[in-house]
Amino acid sequence: MTSRTRRPRCAMTVGLALLFTVSGCTLTDSADSAPSAPAQVQGESGSPSAPAPSSGSADAEQGDMSIPDIVEAVEPSVVTIFTENGLGSGVIYTEDGLILTNEHVIRGNDEVEVAFADGQRVSGTVESADAVSDLALVRADRTDLPAATFQSNLPRIGELAVVIGSPLGFENTATSGIISGLHREIPGSASTSQSLVDLIQTDAAISPGNSGGAVVNGRGEIIGISEAYIPPARGAVALGFAIPAPTATEVAEELREDGTAEHAYMGLAPGAITPQIAERLNLQDATGVVVLSVSEGGPADDAGIRPGDIITKIGGDELSAPEGLLSALRQREPGDSVTVETRRGSETQTVEVRLSDRPAAEG
Repeated sequence: MTSRTRRPRCAMTVGLALLFTVSGCTLTDSADSAPSAPAQVQGESGSPSAPAPSSGSADAEQGDMSIPDIVEAVEPSVVTIFTENGLGSGVIYTEDGLILTNEHVIRGNDEVEVAFADGQRVSGTVESADAVSDLALVRADRTDLPAATFQSNLPRIGELAVVIGSPLGFENTATSGIISGLHREIPGSASTSQSLVDLIQTDAAISPGNSGGAVVNGRGEIIGISEAYIPPARGAVALGFAIPAPTATEVAEELREDGTAEHAYMGLAPGAITPQIAERLNLQDATGVVVLSVSEGGPADDAGIRPGDIITKIGGDELSAPEGLLSALRQREPGDSVTVETRRGSETQTVEVRLSDRPAAEG
């Protein structure tokens, strides 16, 4: 496992704002947002996502291994987790038996069974979990394990992505594709009320049972923890999501040290300023991040930020995209105050936002 400095993250209230219209200064969805399905098997229910298109693999980068070599190297570090409710996957985090997985995989369970790639099965205990990030640590009754290596930064769009896990209980299954997008946002589902932000998107097939498993790059490093997919019934083809490795390891370190994780929360949904938004809001040469929605009673609402506002700076740093806002907030903690410069029409104002911890029931 690669060590790293702990860093707070942010979690915002967001929806899957793939399509939206602007009416005055209020931005709303103009199409039904399809909630994602956690990629966990529950009994015999659930159907796998559509396979990734067979249009070829991602271009190999210098130092990349072949896909068979990647699978051979990483497969021993991926496990299957059996619970009373079903099963999911996990990644060996430390040699002494800590397994990183999704919180929704182990939810409602204190004891689980962990199956390793070498065929051995042992009992496991849920040590800590965080519903906001949907991550958890399980202690397996086994040591001298091959801990996975986690990449410390985000992958690039177009980079090779190999998914390893146990879809529908088929252990040690590998699928491949590319990284299709970064900084994705998905709403909660019937299985998890939390919305998730800053996810990796991939076209490598992710199916029920993959949750908590590995998304791997061409160097055999974990770049994400499989999280969810949007099923074909919703009109999606090869649309899967994973928690980025930097986020996963930050949460894991907090869970190891404190048994809990904190999330700086601003209470708004950020979006990019598209040409359509610029035209609707009569913006000329506008840069920054548009506020899609604001959570009532949240920090942004209390500071007077409204839907349709353009956030141009945070903490004195200029913003050009939503990921800049997410990155700035990940470096702060609940209780911190931060100056935010906003533009509303032709007026610019600077407000102070006191960040809070994300409400546990926030969806």
